[in-house]
Amino acid sequence: MSIFKRLRDLTMSNVNAIIDKAEDPVKMTDQYIRDMTEDLEDAEKAVAAQIAIEKKFKQLYEEQEALVNKRNQQAHAAAQAGNADLARRALEEKKAAEAKLVEYKASFDQNKASADNLRGKLEEMRKQLTQMKNKRETLVARYNAAKAQTEINKAMSGFSSDSASAGLKRMEDKMLQAEAQAEASNEMSSGNKSLDDEFEKLGKDQAVEDELAALMKQYDKQQ
Repeated sequence: MSIFKRLRDLTMSNVNAIIDKAEDPVKMTDQYIRDMTEDLEDAEKAVAAQIAIEKKFKQLYEEQEALVNKRNQQAHAAAQAGNADLARRALEEKKAAEAKLVEYKASFDQNKASADNLRGKLEEMRKQLTQMKNKRETLVARYNAAKAQTEINKAMSGFSSDSASAGLKRMEDKMLQAEAQAEASNEMSSGNKSLDDEFEKLGKDQAVEDELAALMKQYDKQQ
């Protein structure tokens, strides 16, 4: 039946091959899942209709089977009662019922075989769909990981150890320049002392010299 075309066309091996070639495998997988879900719904309806036909023919042949048994019993009862005409009529209806029984039983067997075949295909479709859904989760994880790796590789392609070393050297040069400027600024600050500061320093230096001279004179006397 055409309803089961994707069961034939979309085997997992074929799906894997198509996904491998797809530009966006996640989107392709989602589309296949939608297609298979729709086909599965159609297949379930078809199987349900076939099962209904199977049950109908089963009911018909069981009714004829019951009628055959009933007319057989009635023919025996009529014969025992000595009513040959009534027994004959019962046997005639029994024979007609047996013919219908054979016909209905053949139709039932045929439709049951078809229904069983569709049940098997339907179950296979369900398994295929479950596998596809499970595959999607793994596929999404792998696809996202691959995209992340690609982005990292792009970022790393513009980065090299040479450029990093050159950048670090420039920073060191700037730091040395800043330190030299700070030292020069400090020297200039020291050279710009006021006149009062100079005299104060001179006074401090003279006091030290006077104390030193007195100390040396003291030890000269002891000698």
